[in-house]
Amino acid sequence: MENIIETNHLTKRFGKFMAIDDINLCVRKGEIYGFLGLNGAGKTTTIRMLTGMIRPTSGTAFLFGKKVTSADSNLWEKVGYLVEVPYAYPDLTVRENLEIFRRLHFIADTQIVDSIIEKLQLGQYRDRLAKNLSLGNSQRLGLAKALMHNPEILILDEPANGLDPAGIVEIRELLYDLALNKGVTVFISSHILGEISRFATRIGIIHEGKLLRESNLEELEQLRRRSLLVNMTDKDGARSFLKEKGFSVSMTEEGFLEVAGQDAINSPGAVNIMLVQAGFPPTMLKIEEEDLESYFFRVIGRNGGVQ
Repeated sequence: MENIIETNHLTKRFGKFMAIDDINLCVRKGEIYGFLGLNGAGKTTTIRMLTGMIRPTSGTAFLFGKKVTSADSNLWEKVGYLVEVPYAYPDLTVRENLEIFRRLHFIADTQIVDSIIEKLQLGQYRDRLAKNLSLGNSQRLGLAKALMHNPEILILDEPANGLDPAGIVEIRELLYDLALNKGVTVFISSHILGEISRFATRIGIIHEGKLLRESNLEELEQLRRRSLLVNMTDKDGARSFLKEKGFSVSMTEEGFLEVAGQDAINSPGAVNIMLVQAGFPPTMLKIEEEDLESYFFRVIGRNGGVQ
């Protein structure tokens, strides 16, 4: 599958501070690539290099196989982006901002402004000055400008900032539709881990300027830890019994027995029967799967190292 976004040893220093450290990533056509990291991890700096806003200290970024430079106007005709605070003319209305953007991109369709206003749910704010918009509606205006010229690549930095839960769902569905039905490649940074996991097709984790891990959804499912949680009256007796049978058992903070290993996970019914026959009938037995947030913190580690 064709790589649409690619970096080759991308590095950025600000004085002695290493903001981005030798990042190599590739995003294929039609993918939704979730770029996850804590605030200050290097997400925005990476995106600013991908969009030609700042130059890398070393290494190269490519879009459509072409080296990223701010001077290549043909390249930016196919790219929509939203980086940090959405840019707008503060003393112009939402509609006037979008009309200026339409003309700057030489978009002949004069109806596109009204169409994108409705698509981004900005109808009731069309005549409101940009400076009087809430943060969430400023984000919607930024997204409207990013989408207006039907780009083949969307590069979005924390697009859910300021949006209410309903707005986040709307944007998620819009981006999913663009990728699935129109082949748009979406590169989206976020620290909202659970939300990204709902629609991204591949996820990269960045921490302290380093790209620690990339996983597609299938790989992610395999990497996330699973265990069997069991509760019963005689926990100490059941714990000793299970250890005698060769299981790895620990106690959770909630006071449940956590039984690790594929034998327990694949055959919880067999474990249940074994405990009942030994006189330790469970009052609860369930498979617990590590959520994305827990996986993320395990990957970055408290000291920043991969675990």
